[in-house]
Amino acid sequence: MNSAVAPTADLDTALAHASRLLTTDPTLAGEQATEIIKAVGEHPAALLVLGVSRRARGDLEGALRILQPLAATQANSAATQLELGITLGRAGQGDAAASALRRAVALKPDLPQAWLALGDHLMAMDDAEGADLAYANHVRYSTRDPQLLAAATALCENRIPEAEASLREHLRRAPTDVAAIRMLAEIALRLGRNEDAENLLARCLELAPGFHAARQNYALVLHRSNKPAEALVQIDRLLADEPDNPGYRNLKAVVLCRIGDYEPAIGLYEKILQVYPQHPRIWMSYGHALKTAGHQDRAIDAYRRSLRLEPGSGEVWWSLANLKTFRFSDDDLSAMRRQLDQPRLASEDRQHLEFAIGKALEDEGEYQASFQHYRHGNELRRATLSYSANDTTARVARIKRGYTRGFFERRAGFGAAAPDPIFIVGLPRAGSTLLEQILSSHSAVEGTMELPEITSITRELRGQATAGQAMPYHDVLEGMDAEALRVLGERYLQHTRIQRKTDAPFFIDKMPNNFLHIGLIQLILPNAKIIDARRHPLACCFSGFKQHFARGQSFTYDLDDIGRYYADYVELMAHFDQALPGRIHRVFYERMVDDTETEVRRLLEYCGLPFEERCLRFFENTRAVRTASSEQVRKPIYREGVDHWRHFEPWLGPLKRALGPVLENYPEVPGFP
Repeated sequence: MNSAVAPTADLDTALAHASRLLTTDPTLAGEQATEIIKAVGEHPAALLVLGVSRRARGDLEGALRILQPLAATQANSAATQLELGITLGRAGQGDAAASALRRAVALKPDLPQAWLALGDHLMAMDDAEGADLAYANHVRYSTRDPQLLAAATALCENRIPEAEASLREHLRRAPTDVAAIRMLAEIALRLGRNEDAENLLARCLELAPGFHAARQNYALVLHRSNKPAEALVQIDRLLADEPDNPGYRNLKAVVLCRIGDYEPAIGLYEKILQVYPQHPRIWMSYGHALKTAGHQDRAIDAYRRSLRLEPGSGEVWWSLANLKTFRFSDDDLSAMRRQLDQPRLASEDRQHLEFAIGKALEDEGEYQASFQHYRHGNELRRATLSYSANDTTARVARIKRGYTRGFFERRAGFGAAAPDPIFIVGLPRAGSTLLEQILSSHSAVEGTMELPEITSITRELRGQATAGQAMPYHDVLEGMDAEALRVLGERYLQHTRIQRKTDAPFFIDKMPNNFLHIGLIQLILPNAKIIDARRHPLACCFSGFKQHFARGQSFTYDLDDIGRYYADYVELMAHFDQALPGRIHRVFYERMVDDTETEVRRLLEYCGLPFEERCLRFFENTRAVRTASSEQVRKPIYREGVDHWRHFEPWLGPLKRALGPVLENYPEVPGFP
């Protein structure tokens, strides 16, 4: 036996020696710890060394048999909580691991290893904000450079200008400090400067290809910048090194859902839930993927699991309501009301619950009470937004001035020649998902989703504008030549290719708000088809008013706002009917319901497609559907939705006034100046 482990050796010296051995020879460290325990009994420090040595040798069960009771008796030992957290994480017990790591940093905040491990768990739990803070604390407590420490502290405390100034000064002295570059990228991301963040992280990885935390940030930025193909490349590099890392798996699942690959995403979520079975947000994300892929019963089960873990999650209650065909029980309604009565309920949960209760009461025929909950939910949501109806009206006026018939005639032949895209535009809840389902049932057409690519192009055009331009995107677009417009069209086709899973020659982009970008679409993709989905203004607008959208659609949370928006939309589409005669095919929802076959034949004829009987049996199409109508379009057309708004007519006065002549003339269009 090594004399250093003799029971007569000085205890502190023996413990220190055993601890040092953990990094070089964990087996010998464990043997020394065992000898100390034989000599002096179950000394906490010796037990800690023994537990860590077992973990280092891959004996996770043996390590937990030591560390779990030790952590119970040494509840105030940050080191013990840290080692337990790391071991639980490696054993696939993510929820318990995160709890132990939180206890560790609460007991001793300056534990960089604990913050790093906690950040990894939070990223796996889809808590990007919490993960960012944990990673910032990791830098804060692992650096000895005073300026970098000051920057990390400022970042943790959300003092962004101070953090940015400190980092830029530090990087002037140490331009290759990858930790500082990564922190500066985090600041850029918080400020919405995604392109700056992307460039900084690319530089970071150029200097340090093995910097996994930076690569994970890079993948996240690429995903947020609508570059899913590039994001997947980075995630797969991370998974090649750590195939079981739940954080990487979660990010990959999110990106796969973005590009419509729901079945592999569902598989990833199932693996993540094996590690984090008690995390309600992952159950919710799993439910979203199941719902979109058409597994409604499994989606409901997943949402129910989430609610058992977090009964006050308004988003999950709304997710059930948003299935549209789902009906709440009396017990569900009582449970939602109990949660709504909680004084400390978060505002976002309260918003979602108001909409969900509104839907439950609507299904029960209690229309006045239902409307009051919808109204209150909208008021809460509207208070968080800065939407201006006047700005939309001004935007429409600017588009009408610039995009005239002569403007387009002078640019005839510009753009990419490909006829592949079929754009479905209009307002949300106007029947666009139904049209997509009908068209995607045709053998020559592939349905995708509401693609963000046109919006990404407009954002980049705004970035190219000179300061002071009132409508920068349109000002830049109007000055582009034929080649530049062709390049933009090809870029659209290239960036959307990842969404196409079949060899069908045509695909659908059903982002409704693209009606504001018809000028751009015409210039860069002149052979694309454009379909305007239109529905009765009261039916369409009220359906939008009672919908809590995940993001965007800020005009829908006030009856006056949404009425004015609908009127602006009708005016703009009337303008494009004159500027681009015959270019846009309009489908009225009510006519599609009343005479489906005639309208389907007209639709296919416009698209240059032969009639196929299965387009009338669109409800048998098993493709993934991402929008709020996903369950409705899996059933045959029914008339109920046409006049359902009439139950709420007594309270729609502000909407009627905002619509004005557009309502009075529907389906005809009033004259516009």
